[in-house]
Order: sequence, then structure tokens, then C-alpha cells
Amino acid sequence: SGDQGADIIVEKDGVSTAIQTKKYSGSVGNKAVQEIVAAMKFYDCDKAMVITTGDFTKGAFELAGRNGVQLIDRKALNDLFDSIL
Repeated sequence: SGDQGADIIVEKDGVSTAIQTKKYSGSVGNKAVQEIVAAMKFYDCDKAMVITTGDFTKGAFELAGRNGVQLIDRKALNDLFDSIL
């Protein structure tokens, strides 16, 4: 609590990204996207991302697309781990 919607703020090459993580087995809705958009503005970040162990609802995809938020679901997360491990 008190994180203003971001669990992690990372910076690489002068570009900052607000990240929200969700450990879900089901679907993450657009509330998580709303929160990370607000966090991106609050922390003055350049990018925003939501990462989940589940998947995303259609509404989350639509809102993320309109706001430039990157969504990483279970499959993309597994692919990422496979590529680095």
C-alpha cells in the first residue's frame, strides 16, 4: 500500500518504467492498467508495464493499448525466463 500503483520503478539508459506486478491465476482487469497509468504520471516515468502470472481481460488490453502500457502475461513471462535461463 502507498505505492501509488507501482511496485517497481526501473531506469535504463535514462528511460524510466513504472511496473505493477500481479500474482494471479486468473485474469487481470483494466483496474491494474488504470493504476499503472496513474503511477507513471505520479512518478514521472516514460513507460508503464503490468506483469502477471495470469492473463489479461479484453478491457485491460484495450485500455493498455490506448495508453501505451506494455502487458506481460504468463506466456510472455515464461518465454522471457526461457530466453535468459
